[in-house]
Amino acid sequence: MSSQRVIVVMGVAGTGKTTVGRLLAEALALPYAEGDAFHPASNVAKMSAGTPLDDADRLPWLDAIGDWMRERAGLGGGGGVVAASSLKRSYRDRLRTAAPGAVFVHLTGERPLIERRMAARTGHFMPAALLDSQFATLEPLQEDEPGLAVDVSGPPEEITERALAALRRLPIPEN
Repeated sequence: MSSQRVIVVMGVAGTGKTTVGRLLAEALALPYAEGDAFHPASNVAKMSAGTPLDDADRLPWLDAIGDWMRERAGLGGGGGVVAASSLKRSYRDRLRTAAPGAVFVHLTGERPLIERRMAARTGHFMPAALLDSQFATLEPLQEDEPGLAVDVSGPPEEITERALAALRRLPIPEN
């Protein structure tokens, strides 16, 4: 894999983006960024209240993530891993505009498993009640998008190993 590749770990809430993203970054010796940290306070308040974000809410968030990705993908940036839901094709296209060589790791799984994981986590602003809106918004990766899907069944280390194996099989983009 290119040392300057930026990897976006995507998927609905509760799939383990943060955990797997951190493990991927560690395994690849790349810096990690938590996509939730790029949300403006108004987005966090809205989600905490159980209100789904709309596209207008997401644009400043996507642009802030895109800025980080652009820096990491640039000459000397060294690459990086960021966890960001990236649920719609248009969101991923916007992120790819910032970092054209970015690749997406879509964490997928059965709804009951994801719902159980969401219910079990503590200290997160995203309530399980918003899972329906996440699945309704989700547009899975399309064949022409650089990326791969990884099933989230099993422990995080196993999921990460599957993601690493799949990433190694991807062609390295020409910069």
